[in-house]
Amino acid sequence: MPRLPLAEALARSTVVLDGGLSNQLAAQGADLSGDLWSARLLDEAPHQLRTAHRAYVEAGARVLITASYQASFRGFARHGLDHRAARRLFARSVELAREAAGRTPVWVAASVGPYGAVLADGSEYRGRYGLSTAELVRFHRPRVEALVEAEPDVLALETVPDVREAEALLTAARGLGVPLWLSYTISGDRTRAGQPLREAFGLVVDEPDVIAVGVNCCTAADAGRAVPLAADVTGLPVVVYPNSGEDYDPARGTWRGPSTYHPELALRWRADGARLVGGCCRVGPDRIAALAGLLSQTP
Repeated sequence: MPRLPLAEALARSTVVLDGGLSNQLAAQGADLSGDLWSARLLDEAPHQLRTAHRAYVEAGARVLITASYQASFRGFARHGLDHRAARRLFARSVELAREAAGRTPVWVAASVGPYGAVLADGSEYRGRYGLSTAELVRFHRPRVEALVEAEPDVLALETVPDVREAEALLTAARGLGVPLWLSYTISGDRTRAGQPLREAFGLVVDEPDVIAVGVNCCTAADAGRAVPLAADVTGLPVVVYPNSGEDYDPARGTWRGPSTYHPELALRWRADGARLVGGCCRVGPDRIAALAGLLSQTP
């Protein structure tokens, strides 16, 4: 494990995150069908997750995000797993990342995805599920507690589409003794639910457990505009890991269009306050390796 807490490392330099877990698993031939997505492999094929995490370690990533993004007690129950078995799989997500790191010191970020991710119907990119903040807290708190028991280095509250859900996630994680980052999925200068980003980022001010705030699962262009705003509003290190930029065609089940994720963009993001930099969907080990090389060679 790293000698420093992640917050201290971010105060010293920029740290490289991994890339998209699902695209690396798909490249390995893993079956990601079904509502559990990559979380199904925690039970069915943990070796695939270990291999995918390892690919990013070898590419230069020093923060690994676990395969718990779409995991929930409700989802595991639909697949015949009782509460005890599900709790074990949450813990396994953290263990697999640590095992994949081997002797390489990495920080493990336990992924806590939004409620919409568990629904597996695309609503993670809309938010506004019709649930109250209290209902969302009741849903997320058991997931967060199960992950915290496995002792990750940080919680990644990620791909959050809605300020209301961000409030619920922060409440669910409060008081558990684990640092966290909060990362929104955005469109333009707003959350996917339509709230101004200045308001969304302002939510973490005076939250002592938050060590970084930013965006993921968005275009690189939107990410570039969000980074300086997040730094200005919060004064915190910024986390940024956008998608490749290609468009998904749900009718054909394929991706189309050019990629707009270029590792060179990370130099601007860093200058604007980014201290955790990586990639999300369709950003693989090759681009993380290029990113890590660039950030290590330039001041």
